[in-house]
Amino acid sequence: ILTHPHGQRLAVIENEVGEIDIDSELVASRQQLEGTDSTTIMMLNNGCLCCTVRDDLVVALNSLAKRRDEFDRIVIETTGLASPAPIIQTFFMEPSMAENVRLDGVVALVDAKHVGPHLDEIKTDDSVNEALQQIAYADRLVLNKLDLVTAEESEALERRLRDINGLASIARTTRANVNVDYVLGVGGYDLERVESEVNPDLLKEPTAKHSHDHDHDHDHHHDHDHHHDEHHAHEHSHELSHSHSESHESHGSTSGHSHSHSHSEGHNHSHSHGGHDHHHDDSVTSISLQIDGDLDLNLVNQWLGALIQYKSEDLYRMKGILAIDGFTETFVFQGVHALFEGSPARPWREGEPRISRMVFIGRDLDEELLRGGFADCRADGQLAADVREGRIEDVEASQV
Repeated sequence: ILTHPHGQRLAVIENEVGEIDIDSELVASRQQLEGTDSTTIMMLNNGCLCCTVRDDLVVALNSLAKRRDEFDRIVIETTGLASPAPIIQTFFMEPSMAENVRLDGVVALVDAKHVGPHLDEIKTDDSVNEALQQIAYADRLVLNKLDLVTAEESEALERRLRDINGLASIARTTRANVNVDYVLGVGGYDLERVESEVNPDLLKEPTAKHSHDHDHDHDHHHDHDHHHDEHHAHEHSHELSHSHSESHESHGSTSGHSHSHSHSEGHNHSHSHGGHDHHHDDSVTSISLQIDGDLDLNLVNQWLGALIQYKSEDLYRMKGILAIDGFTETFVFQGVHALFEGSPARPWREGEPRISRMVFIGRDLDEELLRGGFADCRADGQLAADVREGRIEDVEASQV
C-alpha cells in the first residue's frame, strides 16, 4: 500500500507507538496533522498519505476528513495486540465519525506458522485472547506464511478459522502477497451484501486468485478500511421495520464463505474434519441457522431484542436474511454486540423458496438456545399461535 503504484488514493494510519519505517526516498513531504500535537502526516510518492496516531484516533480521523480531496479511503493498521471491537464501535457511537467516515470492513492477517499458540492462549482474567477476537471480527482473512507449513497443517488451520468465523473469506498466500483490492471495498457493513454472505448458494470463495499473482507486499496485523460517504447506515434500535429504508453504496467484490448447508434447522461450525486435527475447544465459534417458511415479525423483534439485551457482550457479529410473514420483500440485518441495523431489501422472486438464514459469531454461544429461539419465530409455529390466542404474554422469557 505504501510503496507500490497501485493507483489508489489512500490515507494509512498506523495506530501504534513507534515510528513508521518508510524509506526517505518514498516521502514527498511531511507536515503536522491539523488538530493534533504529535501526529506527522507524510505524502508519499505513490499518492498515499501516511501517519502514526499515538493518542486520539477520533481526532486524527476527523482532522484527516478536512483533507478529503486528497484521498478516497482510510486504512487503519492496528497492533497485533489490539481488539477490533472498540475501534469498530467508535464508528457507530461517535457522532463526528458517523458524519465523516463509514466503516467498510476488517481484514486480519493470520500467521499460519505461529498463530496456533495464540489461538490457544488462556487469559488469566477469563477474557477472550486477542487472536481469537481479531479472527472473529474479520470480514476477510489473509492466511499468510503458507510456505512454512505443510499442506495438512494449512488445511487444518483453515478449517479452524472457519469454525471461528464462518462469514469471512480467506485468501491463502505467502509473504502477505495479495491484491490491494482484496483489503479494500470489503463491504463488511453494507446491508446489500448480507444476503450473499449468509446464503451459501450465492457464494464463491475469493482465495487463491488474490494470493500469488500480485506484488503488493503488506505487513498488517489487522486493518480497518473506511469509505467517506454521505450515506450512513447505523441504527441502534433492534427492531426490523417495513418502513425503515436507508441509502447505501456497494463497493468492491463480494466476500463470503464456502460452507454449503441444505438442512433446515441449524449448524454449528465446530464439527470434526477427520483424524488429523487436534481438538480445539475454542470459546469463540460461528453458528449458522436456517429455517424454511415465514417468520413472525413481532416474535423476531422480541427474540433479537432479548438476545441483544442479555447476550450482547458475547455476540461479536451477526447477520441474516429473513422471510417475514405478510411481506413481499426480504429483510436483511447485521449487528456488532448491541449495535444493530436492519432494512427491507429486494422482493422475493416468484417461485423462490422463502428461507430465513442467520449467522452468529461470538463467545460461548449456546447453539441449542439460538436454534430453539429462531424456530420459535416461525409464523406457523406453536409460539405464534399461543401469542395470537392470548395463552402467552411474556414472549421474551419463553425465547431466551
